[in-house]
Amino acid sequence: MALKSTIYKADLNISDMDRGYYADHSLTIARHPSETDERMMIRVLAFALNASERLAFGKGISDTEEPDLWEKDYTDAISLWIEVGQPDDRRLLKACGRSEKVIVYSYSHASDVWWKQMNSRLDRAKNLCVRNIDSNISQELALLAERTMQLQCTIQDGQVWLSGGDRSVQVDLETWKDF
Repeated sequence: MALKSTIYKADLNISDMDRGYYADHSLTIARHPSETDERMMIRVLAFALNASERLAFGKGISDTEEPDLWEKDYTDAISLWIEVGQPDDRRLLKACGRSEKVIVYSYSHASDVWWKQMNSRLDRAKNLCVRNIDSNISQELALLAERTMQLQCTIQDGQVWLSGGDRSVQVDLETWKDF
């Protein structure tokens, strides 16, 4: 019998002063049995950084044809495709062909090695952005994970803070490739 996803709930309050986006989102997050708290919280962070009324979690790990998050327009065309981790170049180039914009949030201690291998292969992808989160920060984010979460994300002047309970994490994003 296959293991089922664990359901997490998050009430996420976003104050993004850089984009002028202020909203509350009630998220239902299906955590795949092979997914860690760290990866799940990077998905939540990616949601907060790109939040809109049409942004939704994809099937991610359990479906190779869907991203971790995506935003579709009213014609069902994909306007934003978001991957978490270290996807291979073929997957990213395919995503770039299917979507207006693609963003990767890499977070592992081996991310720099992955990016050195991918950089030249992905140079032609003009609609691709790659951002890295230091592995120490991603591990701190994992400590925010609870089955029911009350989270606050504040974004101002490129600085990002994600808070939950009595814990707050400042997230520094390093941009390796921009649109």
